[in-house]
Amino acid sequence: MIARMLTALLFVLISTPAFSQESRPEYGPAKGTLLIVGGGTLDGTGIFEKFIELGGGKDKKFVIVPTAGGNRSNDGSLRVYKEEEVLKSWKELGLTNVHMLHSHDPKVANTPEFAKVLTDANGVWFIGGRQWNLVDSYADTLTQHEFEKVLERGGVIAGTSAGATIQGQFLVRGARSGSEVIIAPEPEHRAGFAFLKKSAIDQHINTRNRWDDIIPLVKQNPDLLGIGLSEKTAIIVKGDRFEVMGAWKVAIHDNTRLYQPWEKPYYVLSVGDVYNMKTRKIEKLGTGSKN
Repeated sequence: MIARMLTALLFVLISTPAFSQESRPEYGPAKGTLLIVGGGTLDGTGIFEKFIELGGGKDKKFVIVPTAGGNRSNDGSLRVYKEEEVLKSWKELGLTNVHMLHSHDPKVANTPEFAKVLTDANGVWFIGGRQWNLVDSYADTLTQHEFEKVLERGGVIAGTSAGATIQGQFLVRGARSGSEVIIAPEPEHRAGFAFLKKSAIDQHINTRNRWDDIIPLVKQNPDLLGIGLSEKTAIIVKGDRFEVMGAWKVAIHDNTRLYQPWEKPYYVLSVGDVYNMKTRKIEKLGTGSKN
């Protein structure tokens, strides 16, 4: 009798998700994909096409978010985005069901009416600009929750420049005062949307010579994985792994690694490299990659 009871208990234990399924990722989403892009002109890189592919194809539903471009103009007036202008290039790529989403007001973003366009979306793209605008509009709202549900349904969240940084847990360059400030003085602008957890994401590192800029941030926050993206370069994140695609390099700021005194405290990945954020190891080397 006791043996049968123990056998039954063991069966229950191994049938639970904790035993029968692989544990949830520590960094990326459990479902869906992140496409995180370092900025620059992306025509010819294949990145737009990869976004559409990850979203299921040109006839699936896509939502474009221009909010990082600014909620207000220099004179303080509310900025108006014309949907036909925002969506023009996407329609030229062949998208047949594409929509714009924008509000400067988090109260509006917290309503079901505003967030409804996301409830059956297959992909979301955040356009570049200043990442704190996205925080001011959508942080801790129903809209942010619906962004997350896009991933839960197996969709794709993507973005370039500010739209890359917002995907991290720590919001690099979130200060209102200027993009040269790495750690914002205002606490509300230090947290991104954390689609990629335990991370701090920088961009334009090659064209703006930002290779070393997040060294102090990662040193101050050793639990964070720092990711610096070159322009025209992206990482495709699934779970705890990502692959580098596009034109150039990705810098990895990893405080668990022992560096020699003459080395910079980061290393560089190349196109085609597959990186495991959990083990902090390159699993596949692209052409010209060094570790």
